[in-house]
Formats: sequence, C-alpha cells, structure tokens
Amino acid sequence: MVAFLPLLDTRDPAILKPLERIGPVIIPVTNSVVANESDLHNSYILVDNNSSLNPDVLISFLDRGAEKVILSLPQASEVIGSVPSDRILLFIDVANASAVSDKTRSGVSGVLLKSPSLELDLISSVSQFFSGSSIYVLSTSIAPPTSLTIRELRSAGAIPVLPTSQLTLGQSSTSQINIADAFLAPLCSDRPDGLFPTVVSSFAQGGRSLGLVYSSRQSIAESILSGKGVYHSRRSGLWRKGETSGATQDVIRIHLDCDTDALEFCVIQHGAGFCHLNRPSCFGEVNGLAALESTLKSRFDSAPEGSYTKRLFNDPHLLQSKIMEEANELCTAETREQVAFEAADLLYFTLTRCIAAGVGLVDIERNLDAKARKVSRRPGNAKARWSSNHPPISEPPPPTLAKPAYQPQSNPNDAIRMRKYTAASISPSERAQLLRRPVLKFDDMIAKVKPIVDHVRAQGDSALLELTAKFDKAQLDHTVIFPPFAPESIQLDDAVRAAIDVAYANIRKFHEAQAQSDTLVVETMPGVVCSRFARPIARVGLYVPGGTAILPSTALMLGIPAQVAGCHEIVLATPPRPDGSISPEVMYVAHLVGASAVLKAGGAQAVAALAYGTQTVPKVDKIFGPGNQWVTAAKMLVQNDTDALVAIDMPAGPSEVLVIADKTCIPAHVAADLLSQAEHGVDSQVVLVAVDLPASILAEVESQVDAQARALERVEIIRQSVEKSIIVQVDDIETALAFSNDYAPEHLILHIEMAAAAVARVQNAGSVFVGPYSPESCGDYASGTNHTLPTNGYARQFSGVNTHSFQKHITSQELTADGLRALGPVVATLADCEGLQAHANAVRIRLGSM
Repeated sequence: MVAFLPLLDTRDPAILKPLERIGPVIIPVTNSVVANESDLHNSYILVDNNSSLNPDVLISFLDRGAEKVILSLPQASEVIGSVPSDRILLFIDVANASAVSDKTRSGVSGVLLKSPSLELDLISSVSQFFSGSSIYVLSTSIAPPTSLTIRELRSAGAIPVLPTSQLTLGQSSTSQINIADAFLAPLCSDRPDGLFPTVVSSFAQGGRSLGLVYSSRQSIAESILSGKGVYHSRRSGLWRKGETSGATQDVIRIHLDCDTDALEFCVIQHGAGFCHLNRPSCFGEVNGLAALESTLKSRFDSAPEGSYTKRLFNDPHLLQSKIMEEANELCTAETREQVAFEAADLLYFTLTRCIAAGVGLVDIERNLDAKARKVSRRPGNAKARWSSNHPPISEPPPPTLAKPAYQPQSNPNDAIRMRKYTAASISPSERAQLLRRPVLKFDDMIAKVKPIVDHVRAQGDSALLELTAKFDKAQLDHTVIFPPFAPESIQLDDAVRAAIDVAYANIRKFHEAQAQSDTLVVETMPGVVCSRFARPIARVGLYVPGGTAILPSTALMLGIPAQVAGCHEIVLATPPRPDGSISPEVMYVAHLVGASAVLKAGGAQAVAALAYGTQTVPKVDKIFGPGNQWVTAAKMLVQNDTDALVAIDMPAGPSEVLVIADKTCIPAHVAADLLSQAEHGVDSQVVLVAVDLPASILAEVESQVDAQARALERVEIIRQSVEKSIIVQVDDIETALAFSNDYAPEHLILHIEMAAAAVARVQNAGSVFVGPYSPESCGDYASGTNHTLPTNGYARQFSGVNTHSFQKHITSQELTADGLRALGPVVATLADCEGLQAHANAVRIRLGSM
C-alpha cells in the first residue's frame, strides 16, 4: 500500500531515488523516460487526454514493465477486454464520475480523479460509486495538500497524487511538502510509544523475513531520504543499522501495511547478516533456493580444482549436457515424487549455470516479474528442433490454485483475550478504525478465482470433477444428484431429524407470513390504474458451505424461503465429503424443501457452475448463501458478467456479532454469545460494547471468554478470531447504540436492562437478539428468522435473506380513454422537454385518433 502517488512533472534526479523507495511513480506519456527506457517497472504511465496512441502502444508500456496505464474514458474503452482490468486506471474529472458505466467500472482497477479542490464529501461519494476500486485524487491547485488533508483523504478511501513540483527534500512549506512528511501523513500507531512495528525482508532472497524491529517517524524519514536502514531502538533511540558492526542495509522499498500502522522494509543486507548473532535472519538459516544460491556462490569461489562442482563451472558443454539430461528426466517423470525430485535436480544445474554467468535469484525474479507484467503474448509454440516429434498441447492446463491453510499463530499458553478501548479517550480517526472490519483483499481474490470460474465455464462437468478432486479430495463420477433422493442418503439419528423438523416448521411459519400474494392496485388519477405484483424467481442456486462445519441450518434458511416463494427450480450446492457423499443432514433438508438438484461441489467452482450451467448443472438466475472469501469473490465476479445474467443475494464476509452489555448482564452468557460467532472462522470478528460496566464484571467476562474457549474443540480458530476482536467501553446506552449503528453488525445482542425498549433505536443490524434468554444460536437454527445476514457493514444497505429475496416485483398500468386524455398532454410535454419525439408521438397519435 502506498501513502501517495508522485506525478513526475519535473526532472530532479535527487528527488527520484527517495520516491522510488516508497512506491510507483506516475510518468506522463510525454516524458522522455517513457520513450527511452526499456524497463518501466515501478511506474504508472499517464496518457494525456489529447494523445492519440493506438492500443498496441498502450500495451507496449505494460509489456515494458509499467504496473498500470492511466487512460481517459475513450482510451479505456478501446482496451477494456484486451488488457487485464488490474492494469488500467481511469482518468476523469471528478464532475464526470457518475457518467462511467458499470461495464467500464468492472473493466478497470480504479480511477484517478482530477479535481480543482480536495472536497472530502464529494470524493467520499465518488469512492462509494467506485466501491471496491482504488481511488486516486489529483488536485489542480498549485498548493500541495497538508498532512492532515492526506490523512482525511485516506479516511475517505482515496490516495492523493502529488506532482513532483510540489515535493521537496527540504522543509515543508505552503508551496511544497517534504516527501517524508507526505509518506508519514496517513501512518497511525496503535502503540502507546507511537512506534511502528517493522518487518525487515531481504530483497535478494525473494522477500524472506530477516527480523522484526520498530520505526519512529524520525527513523522512517531518514531511511526514505538516505536509502539506508534506520530504525528505532526502544532502549537507545535512533538506530542506524550497521553503523558500528558494518552490517549496513540499502533500502530498496518501504511498504505500508493495509491498516497503515506497520511497515515492511525490503533491503539488501550487507556484512554478516541482520541478526545480532551474525546470522542472515533472526528466524534461522535460509533454505530453499536462497540457500542453494548461497552454497553455489561459495563453491564457485572455493571449489577444489578437478572437483565435480568446479568442472560444472568451468566446462560449459558438461553443464549443458546435465541441464538437458535433467530437463528430459523431468518431462518423462510420472509420479508426484519423481516430478519433485527431477525438478529439484534441474533447478540445481540451472542455478549453477546462472551463478557461472554472474546471474542471481534477484535477476531471475526481476525477469519473472517482467514476464508476469506482459500483456501481449507470443504464440507459445516450441522451436522446430523441439516440436518435431511432439504435437503442441491444444488445451491449457487447469489452474493450479490451492486453498489457504489455517496456521495458528499464537502461543497456546497465552490468555485468549480481546483488545480493549475506551470510547471517551479515542480520536474520531481511531473510532473509525475500530468500526472497520479486517481487510479483505477482494481484488486479489477476484484474480485468484477468475481462472477457476473460466475453467468451469469452458470445460463444464469435467472441470468440476477435476477441481473437486483437487480441492475437496473427492473422486466423483458425477456432479449432480437429482430427486428422488436415495433413502439411505437421508438417514439420520432420530433426535437430529426431530430437531430439523421443528426448525423447518418455525422457519417456514415465519417466512410464509412474509409472502406477498395480493396485488397492489392504485388509481393515481381518474382513468389511470397502476399495480404491482410479485412473481417467484424461476431458478435459484443455494450455496451451503462445508469445510470446517456441516451446515444443514443454512440449507433450511435458504431452501425454505425459496420453497415458500414458489421458485420452480431449487439447486443446492455443497462440498462433498472425501468419500464423495453429501452429509445426510443436508440431504434431508434438500428433500424437505423440494430441491430439484444437489450439486456436489463447493468453492468458486460451484458458483461458476450455478452461474453458467454445465452439461448436468442447471443454470440459475440468482445465487444465495454465505461462504469463504473464494465463494464471495466468485459471486461478485459472476454477478458483474453480463453473459452470466445472474444476481446474488448480497455481498458477504466473515461472521460477526456485536454484544451490548450493562451491569445487569450475566458474564458467562455474554462470553458464550461472543464465542458462538468467533468459532465460525479465523476471520470472524466479535465486538463487546460495555456500557458503564464495573471492572469486576468486565474482568469476569474476559475470564469466561478464556475459560469457555479452552473447553471448545475449535479453540485454535477462536484464538485467532478473538485476538482480532475488540471491547469498547462506553459511558451510556446512547453511545453504545450509536457505535452499534455505525458498525452495522450482522448480529446484535442486547444484554441490557429494558432491552426490548432499546430495539426502537436500532437503525443498522442484520438481526437483533433481545434480552438474556435470546442467544444468537436460536436465530442461527430454529427460532424462525433467517440467519443469512449482511456482514462487513452492509447492514446499512441490505436486509437479511427473506421470502421477498426470492421474488421479483412487476408493475403494470392500464389507462382508459379518459385517463389518456387527462395524462397524455403531460407525458407529451415531458417527452418534448427531453427531446424524445417518438415518446411524445406514441401519445399524440392516440389522442389524435380519439
């Protein structure tokens, strides 16, 4: 993440080096750098509105390493579809932002707004219009923004663009801002000492962590300007790394983290190493390719004459023979173990060739990065000497994406505790940070799921079978189960069956009460009758997560309103178990709700199958259901594809709960409610708003959280989610409800005196649980309300799933002759006003014939 983007409008070499250390630089296409440099890495290319460059020239900038091109609306329209969206920024005047179509917004990664002033309200509203995209703002004012303005812009979701003529290495003034001051502006430490945790990584070893240190504003500023590793010792202050030991560092890049409260310094380490124990890293010795590179470099310098290694370095023909031999053995390897073994041999000899030529991993990775940035592609055929005996592969290999694995990070002996804050002592910006959810990098996730979605769209059932084997470890011979379902697939323990039956009855009763069967009829004026009536969405897809939990409750919550609404086709999708079966609990619910098909697939591949259909999976019109980031990203991707013609229920994120508790609460109940959401996943978030809670009661709540969590099987998941969660101490219920309404939680639980009376003041929440005997678990399973609810703050705009979610409303109008005589002239006048003559004629031709 960057603090600001510099726009190169001057050529001062002294200022360029510091700028390169803190992020990409915007280079106008008129600049000689664009014409003369073969490598444009770490740059954005700004194409002037008046430039008439053809698309091939624009693509050439990206092929030469530019991270993005910044284009006007007409220019962007020419390349959208042929250039990846993450490589395009749109350049428009802020006043024209609303004119950008949905297709253009989905075809770019962000927008650079040109604005005469930095009006925060306007920029904030534009940010919402371009939700999910990067927002950059270039002011045409001759004066640079202040540090405060930069912070406020970041709070509004925007990043300032600063011309280099407004930047200086000297003191900030009214006409120029110091580079370090601009970089430091959005930083906000969450530590009492104001320091910033700083990860130091090795540029030469592909970003391997060398150690963890702390930085101060002074040390960061010095590093930016000097290019040397400068940090802050908590014992002795400013610490210039290697000043006495000789183990100095050259700073290549300084990165901000997503919350702007921590940094990464990517460095070239000199001397004995980073660690005070004279080791390369505080986290142990290097391994993998970095270790091999170090070994080969040592052998290149010191291998004895006549040794095998020395012969490899000195005899190019021997080394070439070994590389060719290992490449052939890799191509003929059959088992997984053989492929890994032969690939390791080939890498050994390949890296030997590189070391002999003075090429290191840094050089290789730089070239790999350049290849990854290329937009234009070669035909991909092998040279004649290699292709004569082997026809080219006609189909691309399937995507090689892996599910992220959960790795516990904390010491299991540490207490499981939430972070505490006092509302009265935090600043508005700190309060805003507390309202934020853990950042979900949907741009990254979209890029990861797109190959999966494309693969299923192109290959259908064969891709589903392949990806289910890869991700769910289930070998299937078919993807869909159609009713009638086999009796053995829905056999359940009697107690579980009875519980599902009770839940089904309650949920159906509540959702039937929501169904709208009457037609709304209104006579808006004599002879003009308007009506509105509901119709079911014909084909719906219901995603029921699997993975870490079996969720028949989600099948109930989605299937029952679809059944009540009268949807003609109900396709339920859920990941299979390793033996290829679906849990009998979910199958029983599928039977109850009248599912027309059960898709044995999960993740992005299931969403793609529902959106586009396959040889056996019916295509649906709307997709419902929660899921992990892969599922959510896939839903967002397909809903923006006009070829799919599919809607989704709502944006989804990790589970969350906000509990408001006062002195009347029972600490054990509060802790249990917090943990009921924390166990969903490591990215879940729980919030306790403590209303004038005595210290003894708050301490008991914390103790109960720790004790109850340790007694649960999912304790390690809970540990991770609780550590990211917060307690906010407030003085009164008004402040508590204000915080809750701003947070807009998925679940809101009221452990307070006169809880029922407080519901009237709840403005934003997915579902509310009122009083000491209303655990969130009841809503999750069987009270009757729906548990598929808006998360991530979307309760401000979205309702939870309900019967109306599975319906659409159609309007109609009928005019009598008298009605048209009265209304027709009004319509014709308005059509004339808008210059739409055919609209007016459709009225006048009727009036003329009366």
